[in-house]
Parts: sequence; structure tokens; C-alpha cells
Amino acid sequence: MSVPAMSLHRAMADPFAWDESLLHRYDTLGPRYTSYPTAASFSDDFGTLAYQDTLARSNANGRPLSLYVHLPFCRKGCHYCACHKVSTKSTRVVEPYLSRLDREMVLIKPHLDTRREVAQLHWGGGTPTFLGLDQMSDLFDRLDARFGLSSARERDYAIEIDPREADVFTLRHLQALGFNRLSLGVQDLDPRVQRAVNRVQPRILTEVLLDEADRLGFRSLNIDLIYGLPLQTRDSFAATLEQVIAMAPARLSIFNYVHMPERFAAQHRIRAEDLPSQEEKLAILRATLAMLTEAGYVHIGMEHFARASDSLVIAQREGTLQYNLQGYSSHARCDQVGLGVSAISCIDDVYAQNHTRLADYEAALDNSCLPTARGIRLTFDDRVRRHAIERLVCDMALDLDALSETFGIDAPRYLADSLARLESLQRDGLVSIESNRVVAKPIGRLLIRHIAMAFDARLPPQPGGHYSRIA
Repeated sequence: MSVPAMSLHRAMADPFAWDESLLHRYDTLGPRYTSYPTAASFSDDFGTLAYQDTLARSNANGRPLSLYVHLPFCRKGCHYCACHKVSTKSTRVVEPYLSRLDREMVLIKPHLDTRREVAQLHWGGGTPTFLGLDQMSDLFDRLDARFGLSSARERDYAIEIDPREADVFTLRHLQALGFNRLSLGVQDLDPRVQRAVNRVQPRILTEVLLDEADRLGFRSLNIDLIYGLPLQTRDSFAATLEQVIAMAPARLSIFNYVHMPERFAAQHRIRAEDLPSQEEKLAILRATLAMLTEAGYVHIGMEHFARASDSLVIAQREGTLQYNLQGYSSHARCDQVGLGVSAISCIDDVYAQNHTRLADYEAALDNSCLPTARGIRLTFDDRVRRHAIERLVCDMALDLDALSETFGIDAPRYLADSLARLESLQRDGLVSIESNRVVAKPIGRLLIRHIAMAFDARLPPQPGGHYSRIA
């Protein structure tokens, strides 16, 4: 299916001021800024005692809690995957892991005031639906027993779903447990692309789940897609997108595949010659923006789209949108406690990450130690820059006067180095700076990560393999 040229022109001319030469020029490596400082700055010197102290200090602020649970198991490994996962067909590995998760909760609880509301819960992976229904109930009950889960209508309880590992009974069970938001991994509906990345997933699997989720009244449905996979073309991805738009999910995440086999072993199975050229990837991106705009989706930023009535769009319009380790959120800032192998916690001015190797994670807990492997406590400068970067990626703008008031500084003077780095971007039409406001222009919204990098004091001169491409 080809995207009609007239349709493409109408959708793209005003919203994004498409400029392929600029996108080529700024297609560099850079962070996604789910945290600042990024994980590349975390230190091995930050350990268990520092994390315990952080948990205790967090009680004074009284913020709600957000729990992230990492469930690393997958029945089949997808070749593109860059997540911390364990590929296995044996479900016997789950029980020991659930026991260790519970041990981690037990070790955390004495340091944390669990009377605070658990406003957010997110199960990620891996494949959370690798767990059987009884195992899901067991984990949910353990979380409730240790932290006291919320039944408030406003709670945001989400789970990532692989449609190959779930059915309508799974969704009914998840709703009964208390989940109200689903994220379905689809990536691409073209059978050729699916075979090339070892993720054969017929469309009917996704459609059945979306229909049932809608019938059950889940608050929000998200579909994940990836562009830049082997054998993709602008026409093949447009065909996938046309089918996905017909399914009418409230949110869409369109991620840019970055081929880094030197860092992610699974990607060695993808042939470099099968990958679309950079020109073809940009054509895919342009067609995607055109089709989603015409279908009524709003580009939130950072590869995320939502319908105009969605809470993310409303929060962005009202200036209350948040961006954290799980992506965009319409909820007020929470202290996030990460549970499981590789999980990251974000508590006030600290990031702490668990061991990324399953054996190390297990060994720590078997020795009755929290599995904290590394982390960082933010300096005042880190906090200022984190706030600036978050406002940029959420609002597509930064109010320097508001920043001054929040931190008691003269922000234009304090961030003079960052504003100087924006000068070339200003000349190229990515950003404007007027009346102490930094505003991303239409093409700059597509390159917001590059604008944010100007405020990153920890970015190495030549960002390398820790980061992904921006466009």
C-alpha cells in the first residue's frame, strides 16, 4: 500500500515542516533520557547501604509510590531485542524468581513507609505474560501484602503483553487483579519481517485481544511498533500502520530500531544487508507521521502518539506531563521502586539499579542482601538539568523563568553553556529562544532528543555505543 502523495503533503507540510537534510545532519547517537543522568553515569560505588538510606529518606516527602517489576522470561528471543531477558521454554524457572522477588520486597519494606499510596504499577520484561494465571495472582498478592496496592479509580496499573502469550482469559484475569492499562508488543504485521526477527505473530492475535480489552473497559491500550527492521519498506510499514490504525488503540509507540550487534548478541542474527537504508527509514518515518496525523493521533514526542482525548495529550496541554523510566505519564511524580533483575529505582535525587545478571541478582538475595549493583545520587546541577530536560521532552518547550523560580537560580546565566550550544540549532530552525523560553519548532519536535542533549553536562564529546540514533 502506498501513502497517497497528496495525503502525505497535507499531513506533513504544516505539522512538522519536514526537512530531510536536517534530519540527516542531526541523525546522531544520543540518550533517550528516561533518566538524567543516564545509566551510563551510574557508579558501582553506589551500593546497598546507600539505597537503604535513600528509601528511608524518601519517607519524609510523602510522595506516592510507583512499583516497577521486571519479569525477564521469554519463550522465544526476538532478534532485535535490547532488553535484559532470559529465553527459556521452561516455566519452572518462574517459581524461584517469584520467591526472590518476594525476598527483595521483604528486605525493602523495613526502610519504606508502605502507608504511601501505590499510585502506579508496571510489569515489564521480557514477557510478563510468560507467567501462568496462578503465578500472576501470586505475584500480585505478594505485592499487595508487602506494599498495599491501590483500588482507586485513578491508579495507573499497566502490564506489557505479548499477544502470542495471552488470550481473552488472560485479559479477564488481569482486569480482576486490578490492571487497567495494557501495552501490546506488535512491532510489525508483515509476515516477512516477522520471520526475519523471529517473532511470527498473526494479526488476529492482536485484534482478538484489543477487542476483548475494549469490551472489558481497560482504560488505555497501547501498541508498540518498530521501524527500521529487516525487510521493511515505506510501503510495507504503511500497510502495517493502516491495519493498526483500524484497530484504534488509544496510544502508539513507534520505536526506531538501532542495529548494535556488538552490544546485543541477539542482533547478530539480523543480516545488515536486510536492513532498510537511512533514506528508507526516513521515508518510513515521514509516512508514519502523515498517516497518524490524518488518523487523529497527536505526536506527544519521543516516538509516542496518542488520541486527542487521551490523558497524555491532556496532561501535555496542561503542562503536567511527566517522563520517567517507563516513558510518558499523566500522573504526578512518584518515588519509583524497581524490583527484579536489572530494575532501576528512581527515588527523589537517586537512581539505583539492580544486578543485570540473573545469577548475581539471585546470589545477593540468597545472602539476604538487597541486589543493588550501582547507582547515583544527583548533584544540584544534575537536578536542574534533569528538570530542564524533562520539561523539554514533555512540553516541547522550556520556561527559563519558571526554572529560575523552582531552583532559586538565574537560569539563563546558570545554563549559559547549554543556551550557547543551542545557537546552531536555532540557526537551523530546530528551536527558537524568545522571552526566556526555549521552544522546539515543528522539525525540532522530531529531534527533541538533540535539543535536550544541549542541557546534558555529562554527555561525552563523542556519544558512543551506550546510545541509540535520534532519527
